[in-house]
Amino acid sequence: MAKKKKRTVRKKRKLNLGRLLIVVLIPVLLISGAVFYFGYQNALKPVQKKSEQVTYTVQPGTGAKAVAAELHKEGIIGNPDYVYYHIRQKNLTDVKTGTYTLNKNWTPEHIFEVLNDASAAEVDAARVTIIEGDWAKHAAAKIAAETNVSAQELLELWNDESYLRGLMEKYPFLTDGLFKENIRIRLEGYLAPNTYQFYRETDAKTVTEKILDQQLAVYNSFKEDFDASKYSIHDLYTLASIVQYESGKPDDMKMIAGVFYNRLKDNWPLQSSVTVCYAMDNDDGENWLACEANADFDSPYNTYMYPGLPPGPIVNPGPEAIDAVLHPTENDYYFFMADVATGEVYYAKTLEEHNANVAAHTTYH
Repeated sequence: MAKKKKRTVRKKRKLNLGRLLIVVLIPVLLISGAVFYFGYQNALKPVQKKSEQVTYTVQPGTGAKAVAAELHKEGIIGNPDYVYYHIRQKNLTDVKTGTYTLNKNWTPEHIFEVLNDASAAEVDAARVTIIEGDWAKHAAAKIAAETNVSAQELLELWNDESYLRGLMEKYPFLTDGLFKENIRIRLEGYLAPNTYQFYRETDAKTVTEKILDQQLAVYNSFKEDFDASKYSIHDLYTLASIVQYESGKPDDMKMIAGVFYNRLKDNWPLQSSVTVCYAMDNDDGENWLACEANADFDSPYNTYMYPGLPPGPIVNPGPEAIDAVLHPTENDYYFFMADVATGEVYYAKTLEEHNANVAAHTTYH
């Protein structure tokens, strides 16, 4: 009689929902944690490396969370939720009413340390904006209009050799180039364009050194490039001022800088009409033809009559113009002209090509 085979019965395993949830949730939690961690760490960094002063006012009754949201909206800090979480941990939510000068290269924690300090707020503050292309006399007039310091006092200080030599250790961009003969205003070109807060009751030295502090931040951001250049710091600021005066567009600035370097390399005169404007003390932008028509105006600043660079800067250049002379666009052009109506710049390799551009694109008004 045949034996019956025993049938093996396999027990069905019960689905362990708890274990499944753990298996699914662990990677989700890890990913979420990583996202939070990196987002949080990133939010605690400055929004930019380059120094850029900004003015911010904490209105009465505004809480730290609302301030964080406003600072984020104005591009001063990163993610406001992460920042608010952080300042709560650091007990920095007690922001004080007032107007503050902040900097975009500060960490959010430092920004809120300042906003928690009522003594850091500007009291009876005057706001003055020096724009790219302003002359020293323009900057002095703007400051005089908002403070008790006169324009004449500022201009005299900006030409005071003893005072300026005393600043050279603190501000390494101030060099012996400032003391060349025939310089009109020694600090011309070194007054960093920016919006500043000054006390209405102040003094010329405090105002000057606040402006130079900003220029120091700009200089430091390009220090390696200044050190690497075969040109002196003073010459680079001088060329940057001419490039700034010639064009306000960063791409054109780099091309124009390249043209000027070509001329300097081959010992050609720069022949920049804007240097004639400065030589003539003609700051009337509507009367640019007067500069074009007076290429024989006798002045060391006139780059038609005198080879090389003028004695010093002719306007106060912004970071873009400084960047342009430190990182010019290499080209084989020796001439350029701009259509004043459109702002379009036309380049040429020869005088014949340049004259054709002038004939085709000059707009008189």
